Amino acid sequence: MSNLLVELLVEELPPKALKSLGDAFSNVFFNQLEHFGLVLRAEIINVKSFATPRRLAVFIPNVMSKAIDKQVAQKLMPASVGLDANGKATPALVKRLQALGADESAVAKLRKENDGKADVLFFDVMQTGATLQEGLQKALDEALAKLPIPKVMTYQLADGWSSVNFVRPAHGLVALHGSEIVPITALGLASGNMTQGHRFEAAKPIITLKNADSYAEQLKIEGAVIASFAERRAEIERQLNAAAAKENLKPIADEALLDEVTALVERPNVLLGQFEEIYLEVPQECLILTMKANQKYFPLLDANNKLTNKFLIVSNISPKDPSAVIQGNERVVRPRLADAKFFFDQDRKKTLESRIAGLDKVVYHNKLGSQGERTQRVRAIAKAIGQQLGGDTLAAKADQAAMLAKADLVTDMVGEFPELQGIMGRYYAQHEKLDDDVAYAIEDHYKPRFAGDELPRNEVGVVVALADKLETLVGLFGIGEKPTGDKDPFALRRHALGVIRILLESNLSVDIDQLVAMARHGIDTMATLGEEEDSNSLTLWGTARDSSDMQSIQLNPNTKQNLLDFIFERLTNNLQEQGFSVHEVEAIIALRPRRLGYIPKRLEAVREFAKLPEAPALAAANKRVGNILKKVEGEVKAEVNASLLQEPAEKALAAALGNVKPQADKLFESGDYTASLQALAALKAPVDDFFDNVMVNAEDVDLKNNRLALLNQLHQAMNRVADLSKLAN
Repeated sequence: MSNLLVELLVEELPPKALKSLGDAFSNVFFNQLEHFGLVLRAEIINVKSFATPRRLAVFIPNVMSKAIDKQVAQKLMPASVGLDANGKATPALVKRLQALGADESAVAKLRKENDGKADVLFFDVMQTGATLQEGLQKALDEALAKLPIPKVMTYQLADGWSSVNFVRPAHGLVALHGSEIVPITALGLASGNMTQGHRFEAAKPIITLKNADSYAEQLKIEGAVIASFAERRAEIERQLNAAAAKENLKPIADEALLDEVTALVERPNVLLGQFEEIYLEVPQECLILTMKANQKYFPLLDANNKLTNKFLIVSNISPKDPSAVIQGNERVVRPRLADAKFFFDQDRKKTLESRIAGLDKVVYHNKLGSQGERTQRVRAIAKAIGQQLGGDTLAAKADQAAMLAKADLVTDMVGEFPELQGIMGRYYAQHEKLDDDVAYAIEDHYKPRFAGDELPRNEVGVVVALADKLETLVGLFGIGEKPTGDKDPFALRRHALGVIRILLESNLSVDIDQLVAMARHGIDTMATLGEEEDSNSLTLWGTARDSSDMQSIQLNPNTKQNLLDFIFERLTNNLQEQGFSVHEVEAIIALRPRRLGYIPKRLEAVREFAKLPEAPALAAANKRVGNILKKVEGEVKAEVNASLLQEPAEKALAAALGNVKPQADKLFESGDYTASLQALAALKAPVDDFFDNVMVNAEDVDLKNNRLALLNQLHQAMNRVADLSKLAN
C-alpha cells in the first residue's frame, strides 16, 4: 500500500463550477478504486480533494498496487439445462464453461444449489485482482466522463490532427503511487510526476513532485499555490476580515461570492480600494450588486450596515507595490458606478405611474397577455383580498401598490440589473413621497423569494404578495402550465410555498379556498371586462388603456381544485421538512383545513395527543368507525334517537359523547386545539366497551341506523382538529 495522488492540469476552469468539479473528481475516483478492491471504504474520511482555477486533483491514502484475488461464485444455468439425464454436460454447459476459460473436466467441480425455483449450477472461479494501473485508468476515464461539466470544449491535440472534448484544454497529468509513476493516459496526455505552479508567482515554472504526500506542500512553497479549495477559501475569509477590521468596517457576507472568488485565484491577496463618495447617493443595493456581480469585489459596510466608499479586492498576485493593482481596479469600477448613478438620476425624472403604459409592451405569456394586463388582474385580486382583510383603506392601498408594483420593470436601472426589481420601485416610490406602506409593498410583493427569505414587512405588502403569487398560480394552472417532474420553468412551486408561508406565519383571517376563488374571479373578471357594462369593474383599468383590448383568457374549469391539490401537496412536504412526522402531517392535511394559519397549533395539538396513553386505542377506533361509515349506502342520520338505545354500552357511549362533545367543541371554537383533543381521552373506555358488546349492523333497520348515527356523531367529534385515524398503526 501507498498513498495515491492524481492531478489533471488544465486551463482556467469555469469558476462557478469549480467546487462541484473538484468534489465530483475525487468522489468518482475513490468509488471506482473501491469498486476494483484497491482501497477500503473506511479510507474515504481521509481523502483530500484539490481544486484551483488550473487543476483538479485527489489524494487517496493506502491504495493497493494490486487488489487481492478472490473466489467468485459464477451462476451458470439451471441444472436441467446444463446436465442431461445421465448427469453429463450438455453442449450449452460446455460452451458456457469454455467462455469462462474452463473445459468439460470442470463439470465435476460444479455446485448445485436451489434458488427457490429450481436447482442451479454454480462454478467457483478465482478472480484475479485488478492492478492499480488497470483500476486507475478506468477510474480516470469514469471521473472525466462523469464530471458535471457546464459546457464542453472541442480542441486539437499537439499532433494537429486529433481532437478531444473537455471543459478546458488539458496540459498535464500526474499519477503517483507513493513516489512511483502509475502509467495512465487521458485527453492525449501521459502521466508523469511534473506539474506547474502559479503563472506569475511560482519559484520555478516546472515542479517535480517527490511523492504523493508532498503534493500540497510543494505546490505551496515552490508553486505559490494553495491547492485545497477549502484552505484557500478560509485564507481569503481571514484576509477579508483582517483588512476590514483595520478600517473598522466589515465585508458583506456572501457565500456564493466567496466560493466564486476562491475559484478565481490560486494565491489570494486581499487589497483595499475605494471610490468617490458622490456615488453613495445611489441606492446601496445598486452599488453592491454592480461591485459583486461585475467585479467580484467585497463591498465594506459600517456598523449600521450602511455601504461605505471602500471595498476589498481579492487579487491573484502579490506585488511588492500593490498600488498599480489597486488603482487599476478602482479605474475599472468607476464607470460602472457612474452608469448606476446615471440610470438612477434618469429614472427619477419619470413617475412610476407614467411608466405603467409601457408594461403593455412587455410580454408575460402568450396565453395570458402582457405585464400590463397581468397588472390589472393582480390589482383586482389585491383589492378583493384587501377588502376582506382590512376594508376600504387596505383595499385602496393594496390597489395602488399592485398598480405600481411592476412599473420599475421598464426603468433603466432594472433593465441593467433585473435582480433589483421591486427594490428600485420602492426607492422611486419614496422619491415621489408616496405612502411608505405602498412603497415597501412594491418591494416586498416578491417576498418570500426563496427558502428562508423574510416575509413582506406590512399588511399592504402581504396582500399584494398574495395577489401576485395567486394570479401567477391560477393563471398558469388554468392554461395547463403545471410543473412536471423536476421541471418548473415558472417557479410555481416557489410561488405556492410563498403563499403557504405567508398564510402559516401571518395567520390571516382568510381561507385558502377563498383566496384561490378570489384569484380565479379576478382573472375571469378582467378577461371578460371588455364585454361588461359594470362601471366599477371598468375603473380597475384607470386611464392607461381601453379595456376592450384585454386578451381573452380561457381557464380550465378544474383550475381551483387542481391548484388546491398542488398547494396542499407542497404544504405536506414543507411541514415534513420542518420536522413533523408523516402521521402528524397526514392527520392534519386529511381534513384540508381552510385556515392555514391554524395548522401549527393543530400540529402541536396532535403531537401532544399522541403522547396520551389513550391515543393508540382512540386512533384505532376512529379508523374502524371511518371504515364502517364508508360502507354505508346513502346518508347517515345526524340525530340519535335516545329511545332506540338498548344495550348498556351504547347508552354509556351516548352519555359520554353528550358530555365530552360540547366540551371539546367549545375548546375547539376557542382555538385551544390541544385541550380539545385531550378532552376526547374520556371516550376511550365507552368506545372500547361499545365495540366489544354492541352489534352495529343489527337486523332491525331502525336499530342499525340509530347506531350508525351514534358512530357518525362520534366520528365528527373526534375529527375536528385532525383525522385521528392517520395516527393508527
